[in-house]
Formats: sequence, C-alpha cells, structure tokens
Amino acid sequence: MAGRINDDDVKAVRDAVPIDAVVSEYLQLRNAGGGNLKGLCPFHDEKSPSFQVSPSKGLFHCFGCQEGGDTIAFVMKIDHLSFSETVERLAAKAGITLRYEEGGYNPGHQRGERTRLVDAHKIAAQYYAEQLGSAEAEIGRRFLAERGFDQAAAEHFGVGYSPAGWDHLTRFLRGKGFTDRELILSGLSQDGRRGPIDRFRGRLMWPIKDVGGDVVGFGARRLREDDNGPKYLNTPETPIYKKSQVLYGIDLAKKDIAKVSRAVVVEGYTDVMACHLAGVTTAIATCGTAFGGEHIKILRRLLMDNGSARVIFTFDGDAAGQKAALRAFEDDQKFAAETYIAIAPDGMDPCELRLAKGDEAVADLVEPRVPLFEFALRQIVRRYDLEIPSGRAAALDEAAPIVARIKNVASQHEVAVQLAGMLGILDTQFVVRRVAQIARWQRGGGGKEPDRRGAERRRPYDTAGIQAPAAPAGPALNLRSPAHRTERELLKLALQRPELVSPAFDAYGVDEFTAPPYAAVRQCVQDAGGATGAPADYLDAVREAAPDDTVRALVTELAVEVIFAKIVDEAYAGDQLVTVRLRAVDRRIRDVQGTLARLGAHGDPAQVAAVQNELWVLTQYGQSLRNHGAAAL
Repeated sequence: MAGRINDDDVKAVRDAVPIDAVVSEYLQLRNAGGGNLKGLCPFHDEKSPSFQVSPSKGLFHCFGCQEGGDTIAFVMKIDHLSFSETVERLAAKAGITLRYEEGGYNPGHQRGERTRLVDAHKIAAQYYAEQLGSAEAEIGRRFLAERGFDQAAAEHFGVGYSPAGWDHLTRFLRGKGFTDRELILSGLSQDGRRGPIDRFRGRLMWPIKDVGGDVVGFGARRLREDDNGPKYLNTPETPIYKKSQVLYGIDLAKKDIAKVSRAVVVEGYTDVMACHLAGVTTAIATCGTAFGGEHIKILRRLLMDNGSARVIFTFDGDAAGQKAALRAFEDDQKFAAETYIAIAPDGMDPCELRLAKGDEAVADLVEPRVPLFEFALRQIVRRYDLEIPSGRAAALDEAAPIVARIKNVASQHEVAVQLAGMLGILDTQFVVRRVAQIARWQRGGGGKEPDRRGAERRRPYDTAGIQAPAAPAGPALNLRSPAHRTERELLKLALQRPELVSPAFDAYGVDEFTAPPYAAVRQCVQDAGGATGAPADYLDAVREAAPDDTVRALVTELAVEVIFAKIVDEAYAGDQLVTVRLRAVDRRIRDVQGTLARLGAHGDPAQVAAVQNELWVLTQYGQSLRNHGAAAL
C-alpha cells in the first residue's frame, strides 16, 4: 500500500498554490466584492454565477449546489482524482518534493491510476515530439511545411511523430516502469498477437490536453498511402479521455477566451494551429466528434455567459461542414452567448485560407459572421422551391419547429419574423403564430403532435399570407370563393361562347386558374387547339382532350351550365377576363415581393435589380387593368 503523504507537505502544497489561480484554469472569475471572486459553477448548470472563491481564505463555495472546500477539494472533484493524486499534481506544479510516511517514498507503480495514465501520456508526448526530428519523420515535416507550419509552430503545439514500427513506444514506456495493463488502459497501446503493440504508427501526432493542461490523448494523422486506417485516428475512450469532454487547444486558448469573451470553434488540429499563429488565439476544435453539450459546458464556464460573449463556428462550406453547423445549432439554446458562423471564401478552412491569403485573411474570417440561427434556417430553406406556395409551406413546416425551440420569447418572435422574410411570407404574424403554436406543444411535453400546418391545413394558406382555395380532387369546388366563381364563368364562356373571349383567352396560362380542376379544363381547351376560331366539333375536341372521366365530366358540366348574366356580351366577357388576369397579376406581385424579402439587403445586386424591375412592370400592368379594363389585355 502506498505511503501517506506527510501532513506538513500537504499544508505546504495547499499554501503554495493559490486557489484562484487553480480555479481560473477551469472557469472565468470576476470581482464579486469584498475580496471575493465569482464565476459559473463547474459542478452544476446555472445561468448566473453563484460560485465564489475567497483567495485570502483559500476556499470556494457554490451557493447554488453547496459544493465547497479548499484547493485540494476543488481539484479532486473537478478532475475526479483521489486525495493523493491531487496533492501530487499540485506539488508538481509548485515544485514541491513530497515525503511519504509509513513506507517512505511512494514508488511510481503505487501512485493513483489517473496520475499514472497522465504521466504515460506526458512521456509519450515528449517521445513523439523528439521523433519528429528523425529521418523517418521527414514525411511528417513535409506535411507540416506544405501547410505553412515550421519547426517553431510544431514545438509550440507539441506536434510529434509516431514511428512506423510495431512497438517502439510500448517498449519505451515499459522502460519507464509502466505495466502492460497501464499501457492498454491508457489507449497508447493495444493488444497484439504477441502482446501490446503501439496504437499509433507512422503518423503525425497532436497531443490533446484537458483544460488543466494535462495530456490526456492524441490525434494522429495518416501520412502514407499504404496506411489503411482512417485519415484521423484518435485515442479511444479511456479513464482520462472522453472525446465529448475535450477540446483541442483549450489549454492554449482558455485565458484569451475568458479575457475577450469570445471562442472560435474550428474543425481540425491544423485549423487551430493556423488560427493561433494568425492571432486568433481563442480557437479550439473538437476531437473526432460533433460539437455537443459537454463542450458547451466547458466554454460557458470560461465565457461566464456575459452579454457580450460570442461563440463563432468556422465550419467548412462543404456539405459536411453545413451538416456540422446544423448539429451545432441544435444545441444553440444551451449557450447564453450569441452564436455565429463564419465561412471562408471558396469554402476554404482556416488552414487553407492562411496558406492561400495569409494571416490577415484568417483574422478577418471571424469578423463578417452570420448568426448561427440564420445560417441554419437558410440551409433548410434553400432546399425548397420558394417560388411556389407548396415549396414555401414545406420550408415553413421544417423550419418553424427549430425556431420554436428558442426559449427566449422575444428572441423567438424576432427570429420568426426573420424566417417569414426568408420565405417571402408577407403575413409575418401567420409565421409568428405557427411558431408559437409549436413552442406551446413542445413545452407541454408532446403528446399528439399538432398538425404540421396546424389548423391552417384545413384552411390552407399560400405563403404570401393570403388564404388560398382548397385543392379538391374532383369537380366539387367552393363556389363561395369569388376567384372560383369568376374562373368558372370564364371557362363557361370559353366553352359556350368562345368568340366572346378569344383571342385573349388563349393567351391565359394554366396557372392563372387557382383551382386545379379549372386549370385542368383550361389545359383541355389549349390541347384542343384553343378557343380562337372554334370549329363545329370544338366541344367534342375539348372533351376528348380531357385526361380522365372526372375532368371530362366537368367540361360537360361547364358546357351546359347557365352563364350568370342577364346580358352575355363582350362587356361581360371582358369583365371576367380582366378579373381573372388581375388576380393572377396580384398573386405574382406578392410572389415577387416575397422574393425581394428573401434576397434582403445582401442579395446579388443584379438579381435584386431584375426582381425590382419585374415588380415595377407588374405593378404598372395591374394599374392599367384597373384603369382601362379589357382594353389593357
């Protein structure tokens, strides 16, 4: 059994390591008055700081979860260490040599498991770094040089090289007193046919450190074509390495993150290097996993959720990067900080950008950022055809539940209004109500999910905000609708008195008839040769052009139904033509206005100008129809 650490040495360690210096490695501390400091508690989730540190007393206490104690108690709890392991770690930082009672000096193999695994990783990192200078590692040095990293950069980030042999590191660590069990447990070695072999072989190595600065794992990059492993191979889950709880570069970035209340999340090890070398010293990256809730907890403690805190994601512009951004947005509400995304020109990552355009371009990358929610919603919206009502409705169906997850009601309302603009829906309150409806359902714990279009499915709206007619499958139509009545009258005229509506009628598009059955009849007239100069067998030709019996029956019905006018003449026919055309023009104007709303202030100037020109032409045409009637057709 290991000897007990001398009590005087424990006291010396406690006195030598200021509690505020230790706690500051894990979270941001600010003045709380009376000589105390405060921050967000690392032991439970909270939005306002209730965790206080008293440097003069060497104690901490959380008024939220009641955790408290001295420096040793803090490190024991946050890093899950034993008492001995904690004192040993703090003693190493303070340069204090410990004495052990009941057996004298504590030999290495008797020390705590976590300390042993951390020591193995520290020695492995030094070993790999030394190997980077070997002849075999020339391929690794070339890889770094091609990406703009010199020897000084490699040393700053501790980049190393794992020899290509089977057990170079394993034998080296055995010589340092580590057992095979410890090597397997650490993830540095793995079982081979004749015993442990190196997990990483012939690869470029990045040491991964926890927020306290201990090496807990490695990221290994493939260099040779004959390496059949993955491009990046990370340390497996071990007692000291949980990929969902580590951020590459956090040891280097934490002080600046706390200082400027900003964190930049990139995708890879070389991206972190490029950012730091370019002056963006708040850059960090995940290690082979998606950015998630545990990573957010680490950043929140450093950012302390003040009003100016910013988290900026710089995912690649490719499909994978966009998917990663959408995943990050799913956890967006766990931040109190504002979240943004920045994508480099041509979809380059920070490493590529630095190589192509220099340090200044990387520094500039995080400035013209876009709110993450806006980016995520635009990625959803762009998959739909927003020029048609069904496309806008489908986009709203997918985007509204995401907006509904925003907890702050004022923010939720504001984003819902912006979503309406992206979709080109002029009735913003319709979108706001839809989002609020889903939010209420989500807060209620679910149950039967509301109709994806709510009550409006029974009363469908087109996404310009105007109630649209239903889309019946057959001839049963809503004759209370003024639009339907006018379209029906015009079709009756085209079938019964074609000479009164031609040739204007033949210039009408099928889409000018809002009811699908009426649009089908209009198509039949067109397929039969049109209403102009209708021959004797005109009606027979229209009926023959019908695609099915249902449409054919409607053609017959319209051909025999009485026209609702005491005097059926050119004036009456002109009124029907103008009314149908004017409604179509107004619909198109709303669509174009929606397109302008979607383009916003950041749209392509040429495209915006073209849309504005179309809107002006349509507006003038509509006014002419109102002023001059059929003469303007």
